[in-house]
Amino acid sequence: MNQLVNKTPIKNAATVVIKREISGRPYVLMGQRGRNAAFMPNKFVFPGGAIDTQDRDIDLASKLDKKMQEQLLYDSLDVEPNAIIAGAIREVWEETGLRIIGEKPISILKNKKFDQWDSFFSQGFLPNPSGLEFFFRAITPPGRPRRFDARFFICNASEIAGNLDDFSNAGTELRHLQWINLETVNKLELPFITEIVLAEVASREIRGPNPEGIPFFDYSKEDSNIRFII
Repeated sequence: MNQLVNKTPIKNAATVVIKREISGRPYVLMGQRGRNAAFMPNKFVFPGGAIDTQDRDIDLASKLDKKMQEQLLYDSLDVEPNAIIAGAIREVWEETGLRIIGEKPISILKNKKFDQWDSFFSQGFLPNPSGLEFFFRAITPPGRPRRFDARFFICNASEIAGNLDDFSNAGTELRHLQWINLETVNKLELPFITEIVLAEVASREIRGPNPEGIPFFDYSKEDSNIRFII
């Protein structure tokens, strides 16, 4: 294997599975990556991406649950739980145009400049972590052009402010944004790890959170290591 590829840095990332019921059936929000994308071209994915520097300085509408903080820090280096959550919410906004906001105003940030967050803050409220549940984690295997240590969160559509079908503020990274029936989503072109995440989401519909803990697919080295975060 190319040694340069082996040295591809692993970046912290966050992904959000937004779930909605339509006519009594579960749907999830997904979009398609462009055919020229360096990472997972043409694949249908959930909104998400790498954690940015500015995410570390963003105040949240409420404090994170202590248990979630511990779970996000599990076997991790250079991780700030607040930044992971902030990055997850920012990515949802940038890629779908949907906001996950609380009732706490942003007046405390009026003397700070966050150009990556300015459009999100236009409604005057802070990102809200209370509706996000950490339920899955995966590290991209070696040999990929980009590698991520991705934390996956599930969020009910009731946590979204505004019209759930209005994607007019979405960026250009994801095309064909749509609510997809959880029962038929596997007919799409999906990354392998997305198929696993979807299976976990489907299982949650039947039995609730995984009784063994949060599945962690650790492909940081050549050999995969599948374990659970308690």
